[in-house]
This record gives sequence, C-alpha cells and structure tokens, in this order.
Amino acid sequence: QVQLGESGGGLVQAGGSLRLSCTASGSTFSRDVVGWFRQAPGTEREFVAAIDCISGNVWYQDSVKGRFTVSADSTKNTVFLQMNSLKPEDLAVYYCAAGYFGGAPNRPGTYKYWGQGTQVTVSS
Repeated sequence: QVQLGESGGGLVQAGGSLRLSCTASGSTFSRDVVGWFRQAPGTEREFVAAIDCISGNVWYQDSVKGRFTVSADSTKNTVFLQMNSLKPEDLAVYYCAAGYFGGAPNRPGTYKYWGQGTQVTVSS
C-alpha cells in the first residue's frame, strides 16, 4: 500500500517562506513524477509544480514561477516544495501526488496516489 505524507504547512505572513515535504511509504519516488497541487476554499484543485525524479525536469504554474522551487532527495525518498515570497492568494491546502500514469504532469488525473494535504495560510 502506497501512502504519501505532506508536512511543513503553517501560518506565515505575506512575503515569508515555507518548505513543504512529501514522503512516500510503500514506494519510491526515484523513478516517478511527483506533483504538487493546491486547493483553496471554494475552488478546484490546481496544479502548482511537478518534478520528474529520473530526468530532473520540472514544471511550474505560471503564478509561482520564480517564487516556488520543487526538488527531490532520492536518498530520503522525499520531494520538497520551497515556497518563497508567499502571497495571500497562495493560501490553500497543498497536496502531493505520485504514481504518474503518463501524459501532462499538470493534470490531477495523471496521478494514482495522493497525500492528505497540508494547510498553508498566508496573512496579509
């Protein structure tokens, strides 16, 4: 049974930083694409970033480019999302996803496994 766990969320002032972590049990990220998504209240889940843990290729939503960085540590089987210059509109529950089926990495339907999410709150 594959389980994903996110951590690192919290409350931060606008302009601050947080680093989210996603760790897998029962599987390895080393040959997978891992995505980060977020869902704000009353909205649909949206893509944030993804990393191909084999090639190192990364993808970002336009609104987070230059502020967020996705990375992977294969020795710890963990994927990180470093979030800098946070804005109130970044407030959401952040989810990591793995078990990539193939296709566009920015679509939720291309992942088999999901974590429970971690809350990120940004105060203005």
